[in-house]
Amino acid sequence: MTADHIPHTFQVDLRGLVDLLSHHLYSSPRVYLRELLQNAVDAITARRAEEPDSPARVRLHADGEGLRVTDTGIGLTEADVHNLLATIGRSSKRDGLESARAGFLGQFGIGLLACFVVAEEIRVVSRSARDAAAPPVEWTARDDGSYTVRTLPEDAHPEPGTTVRLTARPGTGEWLAKGQVLSLAKEFGSLLPYDVRVGEEPVTDRPAVWERRYPNPAARRVALAGHCHQQFGFTPLDSIDLDVPVAGVRGVAYVLPAAVSPAQRAGHRVHLKGMLLTERAEDLLPDWAFFVRCVIDTDSLRPTASRESLYADETLAAVREALGARIKDWFTGLAAGEPERLAQFLSVHHLGVKSLARHDRDVLATMLPWLPFETTDGQLSLAEFARRHSVVHFTRTVEEYRQVAAIAAAQGIGVINGGYTYDAELVELLPSVRPGTEVAELDADTVAAHLDPVDPAEELALSGFLAAARSKLDPLGCDVVLRTFHPVSVPALHLDDRSARQERARAEEEAQADELWAGILGSLRGSAPRARLVLNHHNPLVRRIARIDTPELAGTAAEALYGQALLMAPRPLRPADSALLNRAFLDLLRWATHSDGQEESR
Repeated sequence: MTADHIPHTFQVDLRGLVDLLSHHLYSSPRVYLRELLQNAVDAITARRAEEPDSPARVRLHADGEGLRVTDTGIGLTEADVHNLLATIGRSSKRDGLESARAGFLGQFGIGLLACFVVAEEIRVVSRSARDAAAPPVEWTARDDGSYTVRTLPEDAHPEPGTTVRLTARPGTGEWLAKGQVLSLAKEFGSLLPYDVRVGEEPVTDRPAVWERRYPNPAARRVALAGHCHQQFGFTPLDSIDLDVPVAGVRGVAYVLPAAVSPAQRAGHRVHLKGMLLTERAEDLLPDWAFFVRCVIDTDSLRPTASRESLYADETLAAVREALGARIKDWFTGLAAGEPERLAQFLSVHHLGVKSLARHDRDVLATMLPWLPFETTDGQLSLAEFARRHSVVHFTRTVEEYRQVAAIAAAQGIGVINGGYTYDAELVELLPSVRPGTEVAELDADTVAAHLDPVDPAEELALSGFLAAARSKLDPLGCDVVLRTFHPVSVPALHLDDRSARQERARAEEEAQADELWAGILGSLRGSAPRARLVLNHHNPLVRRIARIDTPELAGTAAEALYGQALLMAPRPLRPADSALLNRAFLDLLRWATHSDGQEESR
């Protein structure tokens, strides 16, 4: 082999690696305790795979200068120490030393290095349960990358297992204090399957609260509510069991007591084989299930290298689908047997169910009698509204609905406000689950068609006023028509739809554009109807205004009615509309201060 082809070994700067772990891989120094517990639990799991009756204990002792962790696990020989502890990235769970990898928590071979985040020295004393003749072995490592290995007398560690001793780095002693160690141990290890204690204080609290036996359902609800408040800080509206053996998941979902935004990212607590993996799992449930927070224990999901989040793979996708199905089964079950609880749930979280119903026809069909919608008949379900009206009309925006709701209701037109999140989509899906239902978007023509015409002779008598009004409003892209409708108190109604607004915007752009661009915009001119100002001939004020015989004053009055109708429609005013309102107001004041059309002498 030539000198140019001699293989070289990578050199590892342990100080740099510790900095990488503490500032980039792990979110907080507190994870060191999780890694210690993980190693201890995995060691016990390995020993029990060979000796099912072997002891299963983990003991933590904080003495003010450092932390000592002892387990009754499989232990290590001197060869194991060199092969595993001194080789970064080498894991017994991955490299074949242990056969039952699925039973282990750690798989990446970097867990012990996390202890250097808080320790300047790690001392490991271990005795192998596999090789009874092997003496205890000591491995001592410092954060400068150096380590030593030596064998010890038999009495240094008489029983199989491992003891890890951490000596605190300057400034990190608080992380090794007894109170902190106990708090972290309970947070991470409360569901671990073995006996874990800090001193004499128990850490594990099994079985999990959702798996315990209770004297009655009420006692269980109280216990779960207390657990939810402890974990998430709120008392749940309800709880949903998430026992899904096929997905390897056990746990509970807590229903939030108040509505939240669909965009708010949920944080769920995930335990992996009893060890807390993360408190902020975001991809555990489908997006539509934003109204619950979960606590689960799983043995099927994979952690990332930092063990602080879930690995996004097909298994996670399958678990997400299974948990979503369980939540869906819960509220469809309420629909079948507990309508009062369902109504209470929907009064808060109907948005989440609507989100799901957009994609799940079964849910839409099941929830039709329950999901509330704002309509001109009050708060109703789509099913009830469809029974009352031969055509289900809806608007796409809240502004459009509020503009026509009172008028439409008075004329007998049923309208649903589709301006809220998901509502328009669901209304359009109604025929797919209720065949024969006619659904139509409400437009200006539909409203106008339900307004009663005026007697032709009366309209002819008012032709002068109508001509003056049309002349004034034509530059604004608005026609003027005369109708009779209820309520009588409404003098005028401004009707336009999206196509009319788009055509008006195009015309405004064309008027301001250069010759080339104006030609392009002109070629896009459509046949969309213009906005309409519908004057109510039933209204006494309109009748009086219509008798004005002065064209200028009649036009000003028409502008005032137009402005009032715009203000009644909750839609932003264009600059031209604001200018018209101001001009009409001043002109009316000017006419009001005249005497027989002439200014009073001073």
